[in-house]
Amino acid sequence: MGIEDFGGGQDQTDVLVVTTNDVPGYRVDRVIGEVFGLTVRSRHLGSQIGAGLKSMIGGELKGLTKTLVETRNQAMERLVAQARSRGANGVLMFRFDVSEAADVGTEVCAYGTAVVIAPV
Repeated sequence: MGIEDFGGGQDQTDVLVVTTNDVPGYRVDRVIGEVFGLTVRSRHLGSQIGAGLKSMIGGELKGLTKTLVETRNQAMERLVAQARSRGANGVLMFRFDVSEAADVGTEVCAYGTAVVIAPV
């Protein structure tokens, strides 16, 4: 696995997603409201066994890391799709929330505030 397997971020350019409250050089013309993307992923048996063995000797659990990156990316894609469908071209105050889902998987929620921004 290469480093590209462990990264994330935004591929689309029509909806700008930022973690900040504003975007330098842009003004907020309209606040649309909260948007989120949610996904729950279970871990397959092979990765569970591998993780259990790896945890005995220590080190990064690369299979689980890659799964979490894929899960976060999917949640972000869903957030962007929801923002776009509501007429937004930006999402401010973007965050992730990650938690266990009933001991069967990992829940990842990407959330933020959908807005319409324009250059100043």
